[in-house]
Amino acid sequence: MLTFTLSSTAQAALDHPVWSSLTGGHRHFALGGPLAKRYPREIGPFAALAEDSPGAWNALGALIGPEEAVMLVTPEAVRVAPGFTFTGLSPVLQMVATRDTGASSADPLLLGDADAEQMRALTALTNPGPFGSRTHELGEFLGFREGGALAAMTGERMRLPGLVEVSAVCVHPGHRGKAYARILMVEKMRRIVDRGDVPFLHVYPHNHGAIALYASLGYVVRRQLHLTRVRLAE
Repeated sequence: MLTFTLSSTAQAALDHPVWSSLTGGHRHFALGGPLAKRYPREIGPFAALAEDSPGAWNALGALIGPEEAVMLVTPEAVRVAPGFTFTGLSPVLQMVATRDTGASSADPLLLGDADAEQMRALTALTNPGPFGSRTHELGEFLGFREGGALAAMTGERMRLPGLVEVSAVCVHPGHRGKAYARILMVEKMRRIVDRGDVPFLHVYPHNHGAIALYASLGYVVRRQLHLTRVRLAE
């Protein structure tokens, strides 16, 4: 069984996952410049600053449309900057895999563009996090169908150097109790590890069931991160 140890470089990247992704594996999605970047709004609301400076905040402001909000994921609470309104959201726990899960016997469906509408419907029902019309383009998504409808899925979101975020772990309420989440997690982790990357994820602290599942698969809590919704001041 493989075990994973994070380098100091990986630790630093995980402290700023959005910036590390938009300058790493998802740089082809990045909008902005050297001081501020964001994902296209159809993919997700996440944005990041290179530094906490007036220049960086001005650069971020140029990326935010009127009546639009972006979300920052930071190791420390964000300080209010002139010209913006801030809303602090529930913090998240960042969990990182410490080992692989071994071979998987699952044979899930590979989801894509044709499944995007049902993927959005399932995430709207289960609320695993923001999921836009193009979020499924961030990486490989897997799922199970029952009766022609999407019953469960999981996929990938941020892509850091040597690290891939497992995301959108969700099961339709009518299909819970069938171990779909565990089966899909094991298969998704195996595929990430086979590519030479380490899986990580984010979870709300109050989601005790999910945390217990992830811990049973070898994830440990690395740290808590702050979520802040940012808008342009009127």
